[in-house]
Amino acid sequence: MDRPGTLSALAGARLDRLTRFSERALRLAGDPRLGIALLLGTGLANATAAAVPRGAWLLATPAYLILLGAVTITGLAALAVRAPTAWREWRHPAPLTDSREALRASVAVPTRTPLSPAMGRAAVALRGAGYRVAVRGTGETTLLAGVRRGWSQFAGLTAHLAIVLVVAGAGIGLAFGHETTFSLLNGEQALLDRPSPGFTDALRLDAFDAAFDSGGRPSRLDTRVTFLREGSAVRSETLQVNSPGAFDGYLVHAWTYGPSVEVRATTLAGRPLLDAALPLDTSIGGAHGAFAELPSVGLTLGIALEDAGTNTLRITAADASGLLDSVRVVAGGTARVGPVDVSVGKLTAYVTFLSRRDPGMAVLFLGTGLLVTSLAAALWFPRRRVTVQWADGSVRLLLRGGRLDDARPELDRLRGQIATAMDAA
Repeated sequence: MDRPGTLSALAGARLDRLTRFSERALRLAGDPRLGIALLLGTGLANATAAAVPRGAWLLATPAYLILLGAVTITGLAALAVRAPTAWREWRHPAPLTDSREALRASVAVPTRTPLSPAMGRAAVALRGAGYRVAVRGTGETTLLAGVRRGWSQFAGLTAHLAIVLVVAGAGIGLAFGHETTFSLLNGEQALLDRPSPGFTDALRLDAFDAAFDSGGRPSRLDTRVTFLREGSAVRSETLQVNSPGAFDGYLVHAWTYGPSVEVRATTLAGRPLLDAALPLDTSIGGAHGAFAELPSVGLTLGIALEDAGTNTLRITAADASGLLDSVRVVAGGTARVGPVDVSVGKLTAYVTFLSRRDPGMAVLFLGTGLLVTSLAAALWFPRRRVTVQWADGSVRLLLRGGRLDDARPELDRLRGQIATAMDAA
């Protein structure tokens, strides 16, 4: 053999080995057992992250992203391995092999009916019943192979693609999503995400309206907000529980709320030290409270809501040496606390917002919808495969449906239609 021929043969052998290796790797990656194991591992990781306090960091680790990538590869491999077979079985039906899962029936053929006309009538009956029919064999070995709803296999295979989309959406959200929380008092505003050049999307809290039933349970939690862009109002909206607002790709939830109070502090000579609304978002002795620093006089004020029923607050003053004074004040009142005068205004509320931008959410919802639709189609419209053979003056039917499909009514229907076709001859 000449040298060019030898090199060509070696290259062909290497290509054959590479092809066989690729096929084995593809079948291994598309193995259902591997896919189920990876999905169980993903579910376990998600459950652990949800159950463990501050466990969300688990979903941002490289190991979890690798796991999502493996699930994606497995789903695509399963689709690639099974799609050609599903297409071939749909467009070119193959005969069934006799097995325990196959349902059997026979239809008597009128006396002296030749084989070819009998099988021809059976083929017409199958096509009339909605089956794609292929004739296999010749003479005494002639048989009919039929399939109905062959596309249903693709609906089932689409579930693999749907899982890939769900996983991809989750991965995109983990990699590129942003989540921010911020608290606002009435009239305040904040950006919907971390500050960055050119980013101006913001939210302003206009009002918080709450109502409670006789048992103290909230019956209405309405948060009225205005979305802003470049400092100008774009639209106003009322946020409710499980009804977030949407703006420029951000979902904004009114997450939590709490009391706030207007406080004014002055020196005994009347010099202003503090004039602000303070969110009572700190626990002081088990009560909602807040601390305010007065550096010009070296004091720290503590304000705690002692009795929400009477709007009574306890105000303390402390310096570097310790506690100086503690008094009780009803909202709207004034009291001297150590070396300062403190006026307490009306009680209002603050709202903490959760703002999230998740570019993978659309992909996630698309995958979820596709998964539900494909599984529903595969279950409600199962594929049916049938084989009709000539057997001693009768035609014999083998029928197989889906795994969860009771195909006995379909067998009775086919037997009746074939019998009618035979009798009509």
